[in-house]
Amino acid sequence: MAIPADERASRADIHGRQSRQLDALLKAVHGRSRFYTRKLDEAGITPGAIRVPDDLPSLPLTTKAELVADQGANPPWGTVLTEPLERYTRYNQTSSTTGRPLRWPDTNDSWQWMLECWKAVYRAAHVEAADRILFAFSFGPFLGFWTAFDAAWQIGAHAVPAGGMSSQQRLALIDAIRPTVVCCTPTYALRLAEVAAELKKGSAPLSHAGVRVVIVAGEPGGSIPSTRQRIEQAWGAHVIDQHGLTEVGPVSFECWEGPGSLHLNESEFICEVVDPVTLVAVPDGQPGELVLTNLGRTASPVIRYRTGDVVVRTSEPCRCGRTFARLDGGIRARTDDMVNIRGVNVYPTAIEAVVRGFSEVTEFRSTVAQSNAMRTLLLEIELAPGVDGAALTKQLGQQLRAALGLTIPVQIVGPGTLPRFEMKAKRFVVDP
Repeated sequence: MAIPADERASRADIHGRQSRQLDALLKAVHGRSRFYTRKLDEAGITPGAIRVPDDLPSLPLTTKAELVADQGANPPWGTVLTEPLERYTRYNQTSSTTGRPLRWPDTNDSWQWMLECWKAVYRAAHVEAADRILFAFSFGPFLGFWTAFDAAWQIGAHAVPAGGMSSQQRLALIDAIRPTVVCCTPTYALRLAEVAAELKKGSAPLSHAGVRVVIVAGEPGGSIPSTRQRIEQAWGAHVIDQHGLTEVGPVSFECWEGPGSLHLNESEFICEVVDPVTLVAVPDGQPGELVLTNLGRTASPVIRYRTGDVVVRTSEPCRCGRTFARLDGGIRARTDDMVNIRGVNVYPTAIEAVVRGFSEVTEFRSTVAQSNAMRTLLLEIELAPGVDGAALTKQLGQQLRAALGLTIPVQIVGPGTLPRFEMKAKRFVVDP
């Protein structure tokens, strides 16, 4: 599939384009968004004076806490929006996994900008008009798959909504209409495989369903090698990871040729990586927090937004031909997910990377609890029928210790004990 010229541009051309787009954004925002007019004035920023990347640190950062507080003080929309309210036609909100949800409306123009970002995802996934795409998720106020759905029919693909259905009904629909692409969370891709295995009864396994691509989003699992391998084995399909945020838009995507890293859509976003403590830019190859500016969502802008996503960037061109910077290993963790257990920093993704390497484990949950002045971590697992639980828990415990430098108790629970999820999974529970 042909790659557009702006996805193959030199770093100098990318930065030049970003500087022009940023100048246009700041001019459009200043005087129209009360939130950003105040922040820019306080920082002494004059639109037209900022060049990428050297001048970016002079722009003020934006945090989710600021946006939540702004909506709390100016309900229901806050003061970020740049257009009269009657121009807004779409509504979405954040998942509220870390607190009060952010309400985020869009105009037709800002919505279409996000659809163009999703078309870049489809190009990289080799998805085109001839494909039939099944969207196995609930059509609630979650942004991600709404934009994916609208972009699908705009490229001429057959877009099939599968909201409001049980897993069994979705599997029956897959069997009946034979989609070539499925969009869902990594967790739900594995859940459908689990239900399909339970049903077996003469029906064809998912690997015979004709799906050639599973596009996953909403969780970091698509970039975790062990999770990806389990999905690809269960479906007999290629996994493509995608990442975005409700308040920012569809930011990054995996290409067919370079699994394990996410291309940052630098045609439409300025993407920085900073030390989460000092807020100073970190060089490629070192972990830091992803900071984003969306350049075309002018009606609902965010400028230098601290995402909380821990990433490692590389600017080396990909073998697919794209020159966009990439996130090696995808979204590695979140700054607000890390917990300290007996002096060791533990991220949920590190536990998943180990557990998903055991095909005998059908589901798991990590629970962090406070015991006197010490935090403890317990891993609960469900096992497939006929598995030697004692031998597996010993081996799993050894691999967790090797990966984390920490002894984690592993407890086997009965089949169906742990919750299943369609959207973002909550497998890492921190008790108050």
